Amino acid sequence: MKLLQDILYKAGLQEVVGGTNLAVERICSDSRMADPLSAFIAIRGTQTDGHLFIDKAISQGCRIIICEEFPDDKKEEVTYVRVSSTSNALGTIASNFYDNPSEKIKLIGVTGTNGKTTVVTLLYQLFKALGYKTGMLSTVVNMIGNREVKATHTTPDPIQLNGLLAEMVEEGCEYCFMEVSSHAIHQGRITGLRFRGGLFTNITHDHLDYHKTFDEYIKAKKAFFDQLPSDAFSLLNQDDAHAEIMVQNSKSQVSMFALKRAADFKVKILESHFQGLNLLINGREIWSKLIGEFNAYNIVAAYSTAVLLGQDELEVLTMLSNLNAPSGRFQYMRTEAGVTGIVDYAHTPDALKNVLNTINDIRGGNEKVITVVGCGGDRDKDKRPVMAEIAAKKSDKVILTSDNPRSEDPAQIIRDMEQGIDVVQSKKTLSISDRKEAIKVAASMAEAGDIILVAGKGHETYQEIKGERFDFDDLKILTAMLNLVS
Repeated sequence: MKLLQDILYKAGLQEVVGGTNLAVERICSDSRMADPLSAFIAIRGTQTDGHLFIDKAISQGCRIIICEEFPDDKKEEVTYVRVSSTSNALGTIASNFYDNPSEKIKLIGVTGTNGKTTVVTLLYQLFKALGYKTGMLSTVVNMIGNREVKATHTTPDPIQLNGLLAEMVEEGCEYCFMEVSSHAIHQGRITGLRFRGGLFTNITHDHLDYHKTFDEYIKAKKAFFDQLPSDAFSLLNQDDAHAEIMVQNSKSQVSMFALKRAADFKVKILESHFQGLNLLINGREIWSKLIGEFNAYNIVAAYSTAVLLGQDELEVLTMLSNLNAPSGRFQYMRTEAGVTGIVDYAHTPDALKNVLNTINDIRGGNEKVITVVGCGGDRDKDKRPVMAEIAAKKSDKVILTSDNPRSEDPAQIIRDMEQGIDVVQSKKTLSISDRKEAIKVAASMAEAGDIILVAGKGHETYQEIKGERFDFDDLKILTAMLNLVS
């Protein structure tokens, strides 16, 4: 329980009608959760405006309303609080409500288009191996010490986020490694949090359905580093052309990692196989079970973060060599017939290119690469033909299929993808809207030595169609189909 006057600290308060010496048992931004013990915060979202539901919250007994505009008909028994931005206020209020948990844990945020989940997972595993009680907030799963909490978003809403951080503090976690999405930054979901460090992996074409332009997408990512304090560190991928832009206005202490340029933390690939990577990091050799150049970046990012957090370099390298990639990130299997199957979350042009480049770098040369790929519905349409073009250029056979079509017609999404396929590439391209059937056809095409990549969904265990989620697991289906034909 908290007093309203206490949770409003630094929330951009402009006007109050009513008393603030009121008990608040919970806060909510969903009017369906409002009751006499709660404070309702009216958020202007991308789909709807919470101000439209103020009356509903009051009808359910809520007596504290936090908003940007007072309703015309104010109830005498209700306290109304006006703030400059409810989106930003929600983060601050949630942080105050949970006793500012980010002040009591070393919170590290990881942002970028690709690699966030892998870097966060590596850091979580690494610090556990180093003997620390650790938390993780990721696309795949949230962890409070050893306890698993289902993840619903890359970055949770501020109420859930601060609640999870408070649980980590209560469990005695010293560190939390957290994915920070561009949506979360733009929507103020991380407002009120204190980060001890921020990490930038890369930025490529994605989320333009939301941000509209690439420049706006860059600005959203940059805003994270703009708000880091002077006692925090920023760690960036020097090989990305936008790295220095990210920290132009940051007060933080800046370090860089790189594979291709000079940097504070330098990695070099000595060997690359399906069995793993042999790397040289700042002059020290390490073997990792992770695969591909993109994972060389993820590994050096995790190493650099640990060193900046004061960990012993040699011990960090030793522990890193035993770590595994998260679920759905270049997960592969091999049949008795010698067919390799790979499942990867690659759902952006750059991620798909990286995975296919890795496969083509490692392959012997005679085997076929068969790629199954789709694009999500209700998302950035511009990347659809680009994804198909990359798949066709870097594969011997391509099957265009459904991903999560959501409210869109799967056939139309595939037609959009087909715009990236030229006449020559069309001869090696099939379109099969049923994803399970597409995977089955890929398995039936494969001969000894061939490599099948199923891209786009990775760790997801569902397919979203017309507002419903149906059980669907690429790894399980690919494994079953390969066993059928092996």
